[in-house]
Amino acid sequence: MNQGLLPRRYAKALYEVAVERNDDTALYTLMQKLVEAFSQTPGLASTMANPFVEPADKCRLVDTAVYADGIRNSSFDDFVKLLVQNKRLDIIREAALAYIELYRQKNSIYRVDIRSAAPLKAEMRTRLENILRKHIGEGTLEIEYTVDPSLIGGFTVTVNSERLDASVSTELKNLRRSLIS
Repeated sequence: MNQGLLPRRYAKALYEVAVERNDDTALYTLMQKLVEAFSQTPGLASTMANPFVEPADKCRLVDTAVYADGIRNSSFDDFVKLLVQNKRLDIIREAALAYIELYRQKNSIYRVDIRSAAPLKAEMRTRLENILRKHIGEGTLEIEYTVDPSLIGGFTVTVNSERLDASVSTELKNLRRSLIS
């Protein structure tokens, strides 16, 4: 079975159970914590995939990543138990990503990445956010601002899969291409 399909199936089932339990938003937060732990700890993915590491040890790693505040979540715990029971703990990161994507779709949440050559002033941020809200209409924006000096000047805005590039570096690349041809 496709490794992408399996995590999506688990995520969909988890989402349906979480909605029934009115626990979908709490799980969304936990899944974000889990994905963040994987991105901050490069060896975590290989540890979770390692068949010689005991499932109990893997579960402790997941608990450490997700339950820093000490508040447990029965839906998440049941999900981890199901993955252990089915010997699928190695797909927990992909299932978490699939859950996050599904939750965002169902709740009209748009992931926005704004990269600029220098930090944006508050008034520019507000202006960009207002433009994005008009463009998106109904829905919630999750905005992440990043400074990327390689842009030279200007900014890029990525909303889900749409991208607006108003950077100097792209303008220079386009100018170079037009001069070459």
